[in-house]
Amino acid sequence: MQTGYHNRSFSLYVSLGFVHRATVACVQGPPIGRALPGYSVREATDADLGACNDVCRQVHGVDRGGEIADALKQGTARVVERAGHVTGYATDLAFFAHAVGETTPDLQALIAAAPQFAGPGILVPVSDSVLLRWCLSNGLKVVQLMSLMTIGLYNQPDGAYLPSILY
Repeated sequence: MQTGYHNRSFSLYVSLGFVHRATVACVQGPPIGRALPGYSVREATDADLGACNDVCRQVHGVDRGGEIADALKQGTARVVERAGHVTGYATDLAFFAHAVGETTPDLQALIAAAPQFAGPGILVPVSDSVLLRWCLSNGLKVVQLMSLMTIGLYNQPDGAYLPSILY
């Protein structure tokens, strides 16, 4: 992640071979504190690890089992279920955490149920205008824009996601 207003660091990353992949909005605000009809959000358990990895592979083409396992140990991992199966998860809703969902409403359910948004906030891809507009209409504010930049192999996500500053 590169801070959008810092032109010199952006130029440095590009000159080093990084490719701009997405613009993301760092979003912060008070917890929304509600459940969405048809979605159940709960604390993740060790038994959910396989389902979380399946969702991540579906969206990103890889799993992030190590990060999910760490979040399970820290007690910050949450899953969303729809129609009786796990359709998304969050290692936390924070700057240094990520979330993945089959659909944008899966992420909306996770965000709506979050007890807090840790650190500077969550990172919402600007290209998911439905999710970003929903966040804004629920009292969250954009605090800064950032660039998701990568070097090397990159899989364009095929689903909804919140990236991490670490990813």
